[in-house]
Amino acid sequence: MTQQFYVSPEQLMKDRADFARKGIARGRSVVVLTCRDGIALVAENPSPSLHKLSEIYDRIGFAAVGKYNEFESLRQAGIRFADVRGYSYSRDDVSARGLASVYAQSLGSVFTTEGKPFEVELAVAEVGEDPYSDRLYRLNFDGSIADESNYTVMGGQAEIVNEALSRSWNQDADFASAVRTAVKALSATRSPEGSGNGQAAEPLGAGLLEVAVLDRDPLSTRGTVRAFRRINTVELDRLLSSAEGD
Repeated sequence: MTQQFYVSPEQLMKDRADFARKGIARGRSVVVLTCRDGIALVAENPSPSLHKLSEIYDRIGFAAVGKYNEFESLRQAGIRFADVRGYSYSRDDVSARGLASVYAQSLGSVFTTEGKPFEVELAVAEVGEDPYSDRLYRLNFDGSIADESNYTVMGGQAEIVNEALSRSWNQDADFASAVRTAVKALSATRSPEGSGNGQAAEPLGAGLLEVAVLDRDPLSTRGTVRAFRRINTVELDRLLSSAEGD
């Protein structure tokens, strides 16, 4: 006779949560942080085509860690939602808060009803007219939402990166300084081979990074209402190299 084991709903939810957390922890970290010029999105990502960072709408950006196919499907769903809402009502009616609510419903539904939860964490960022009106939401695999201020860190060794940011984040920084701050924090997880205590971590190079920004005033800086802009590898390498020469 085959033995059957009863698993309580509570234990099932715990097992699903542990499964999702392990998957997310294997992913390389992403940092989203506010600054004087807008919002910077910085990811450790060596792939030139499998993006972790994306534009969702005029002033809204998206960042993710975890399984690419899962967060890519969510990204596309968010773009469709934003386009339909903006067309049906007004472009001003599309907000990071609304998108975060839609993502939370989707993630929560998969977590409670499907056989396997999504192994993803998401951030939805909306740049405001000033740093105090920026909006930043972090969403967990189970659909829970955190309304973040200043910055958020996801995936990988998030605790180490978060600790480094807590010592160096500055709201008055420009984009260049904000990106360098994020890269330095992400690099804190990289221990040099054979290093001893107190030795500086090996810095991440431009080829291992994906960087984008949400301009606070894109109309005056670039002549467009779309705030999202990718920083290419050449520009990023120049930005990071200029810091070494300071």
